[in-house]
Amino acid sequence: MSSVEVKRRDGLARSGFYIIDGTGITFPAAVDTTTLFPDLKQAALSNIPLSAGPEFVGKYWPDGPVIPAMIHPNHTPGPGSGDCVMVPGWHTVLNNPRNYVTWLTAMKAAVPPDTLWYAPGAAVPSNVHILCYSGFDLFDFIACDLAAARGVFLLPEGEFDRKWMDAGVCNCEGCRSADIKLHNRMALTKELALVSRFIAASRLREFVESRCRMHSTHVAIMRHLDSMYDVMEQVVPVAREVAFGATTGETLNRIEIRRFARRVVDRYRPPPADTAVMLPCSARKPYSLSQSHNKFTRAIQGRAHELIVTSPVGLVPRELELVYPAAHYDVPVTGYWDREEKAFISGVIGEYLQKNCYRRVIAHLDGGALEVAKTGAEIAGIDLEYTCPGRRPTDGGSLAALDAALDGCRRVKQDLLRGICSWQFGTVPDTTGLMPRGRYPAVKYSRNRVQMFSLDTGTGLIRPTFEGWKLLGECYRVQISDFVPQGDILAPGIVSADPCIREGDEVLVVGPRVFGTGRAAMGAREMTRSKRGVAVRVRKIKMCTDQ
Repeated sequence: MSSVEVKRRDGLARSGFYIIDGTGITFPAAVDTTTLFPDLKQAALSNIPLSAGPEFVGKYWPDGPVIPAMIHPNHTPGPGSGDCVMVPGWHTVLNNPRNYVTWLTAMKAAVPPDTLWYAPGAAVPSNVHILCYSGFDLFDFIACDLAAARGVFLLPEGEFDRKWMDAGVCNCEGCRSADIKLHNRMALTKELALVSRFIAASRLREFVESRCRMHSTHVAIMRHLDSMYDVMEQVVPVAREVAFGATTGETLNRIEIRRFARRVVDRYRPPPADTAVMLPCSARKPYSLSQSHNKFTRAIQGRAHELIVTSPVGLVPRELELVYPAAHYDVPVTGYWDREEKAFISGVIGEYLQKNCYRRVIAHLDGGALEVAKTGAEIAGIDLEYTCPGRRPTDGGSLAALDAALDGCRRVKQDLLRGICSWQFGTVPDTTGLMPRGRYPAVKYSRNRVQMFSLDTGTGLIRPTFEGWKLLGECYRVQISDFVPQGDILAPGIVSADPCIREGDEVLVVGPRVFGTGRAAMGAREMTRSKRGVAVRVRKIKMCTDQ
């Protein structure tokens, strides 16, 4: 018997515990797999090329059950929850990024999410980051030992001649004793420890971006995974409380960025307004706490809907300035906007302005932000008004021009709760009579002294109370079987879940006897297909009779 318990996730990457026949390991890890899995000693010469078609695979697939369970892009013979699955020959596809991602995503879709993934003979210090990032958990030392036999010195930066061992680039026990095999094994173990720490810190993407620069195929694998939006969006958390490193060209294709932009266009509902003002971003987050935006706010005086133009996020309505990643990204500021940035952001602006019609749109922008605004307006087929031509937006003359342009405009009723709920839940609650309390951004909303919602200042998401959920309809619900939770809700107790739910989402738990509020610890697909692991971290439970 075996079991897999995932403790932390970061996209496809996981860390946790695997137990088989009383032996437990913490993954991701490299171990002597022939000891862990005795069946491997009888599995020699059973590999089938990954490119083989279904007929060939069916003809030569080895007979009988083997632990770990072997799978193939054209054959996944029903591994169960808690099993370890092995992809023989996976090292052969590392130099073919397109097939790597195509085959990987097909196998991931066919295998239960609570399985351990083993890549035999594949891991070395310079590639284990991309293997973990793409969902592999278990490795061996075969590739490291073969490199040592050839006199190859392994580092996270690549494979080098044995002479590097004498250059002082590493001071491990293996280098001190001139044991290249020990060094190679220790280098892999150390890299896996780093991967584990970055998974725990929810910063693995930034780590992978820094590591993969030495290997073009690893960059290509990352880009191909980014292109699989519908697959990856299901496993990437909706929000985190950590900084978002926007330091490479791949940032524009990160799932978090594309999801935010899609929801601004498809879900977000702006307040009723005749006039919109597009403003530049600021280094300080949230923008409204910066000196520049204090100046803009005083000039606008609530007479227009405020839209912040920024790279890489695109377009951030004022109500969403706290929502991840709008308040979390850290981007190098150079004043230069490349072609890809301009195309992405102008596309978002164009779609937004096509869907949300304003009588007037004012561009209080300069530089690259002004360029993308102009292009976005052309896409939407509207004319912009300009209030700072040839001047910086924060100049006195520019602010005076903005004030004058808004003269006579009626005030816009800004509704933070309405805006965030529309982005987060895809629905707009009736906010009539709701009164905000607290100092921004630590805001709570009550009606008749009954708290309905609060704002999570770490993620920018709304946390509904039981009363608040009544205003949100039937969305983001997790149905459980007939039991009373004594703590967090585990996956075996899940009956169904709203397909929109992603890790980090606020959810309402509904059972025959109880209601619960909490945060999803895994996406809907995983919580309905897993037999183990925390599905919802519960904040509060109440019996149905308390209604």
